[in-house]
Amino acid sequence: MSIQNIIDQALKDGFLTPNMEEEVGRICESAAELPIDEYMALDQLMGALLTGEVKAVPRKQFINLMEELVLSEAINRIAALESKEPCQLDVGDIAAYALNRLPPLYATTQEGAEYQRQRAKEELQTLIAQQVEEGIQRYVACPTVPGRNPLEKTQRNDIFEKMTDLLKSLAPD
Repeated sequence: MSIQNIIDQALKDGFLTPNMEEEVGRICESAAELPIDEYMALDQLMGALLTGEVKAVPRKQFINLMEELVLSEAINRIAALESKEPCQLDVGDIAAYALNRLPPLYATTQEGAEYQRQRAKEELQTLIAQQVEEGIQRYVACPTVPGRNPLEKTQRNDIFEKMTDLLKSLAPD
């Protein structure tokens, strides 16, 4: 996909999503030098952001409290196990297993987050502990799958970071 295709989609939708922004960044960082039409597309995007024709969607306007609660439970359980005997457990695999079997608890405000946190402690703590325990048992039974490629955080270079900062500073609230 080209920068122009992404810009066309953003203009059609009226929004520049974080995924679109990341794809533009990947294109920019993978090319030694962009063709002139791609620079013109970036200029078109800047103009659309300045006029409000396209709005930049913030990266994250909400959180899933279940992630926090599951990670906390998994870390506590793993630490307890590792204090008894040496073992190598993957917190991410165990947490993902449990999260796939638990309801999400999204919040958009601090008050909502505290409500969800309290609700989970009262109503879901047993289920959280059970799913984390099952995740540990599953991981111990089958710790790795040959040929799998773990997710890695995409590394941004200086150009992409500067472009992102510039787009954010120019985008209307």
